[in-house]
Amino acid sequence: MADDDQIDIKDTDLEAVLDVNVEITAVLGTAMMPISQILKLGRGAVVELNRHVGEDIEVQANSRAVANGEVVVVEDRLGVNLTGIIRLAAVQKALKEGNGD
Repeated sequence: MADDDQIDIKDTDLEAVLDVNVEITAVLGTAMMPISQILKLGRGAVVELNRHVGEDIEVQANSRAVANGEVVVVEDRLGVNLTGIIRLAAVQKALKEGNGD
């Protein structure tokens, strides 16, 4: 993200919420399967997800999509390199179109 895309916190009214904790989730993909199939899964089972290798993953804040990114390795841990931020206007437009308004 470019520096000019970042919000200047000092010039906003956000200071009151800056210490609020938000759960961040990196969604690698999803799969739908019947419970009977889930019950048959065992150690070493592979569940095929709806994303391809190299495809951006979804980053969520409190279960709402906020960004896209790619999985990276940081020393001995996994991380996410953000490749795009989902703007509020885009989310509002998608919700409006989805509701048929």
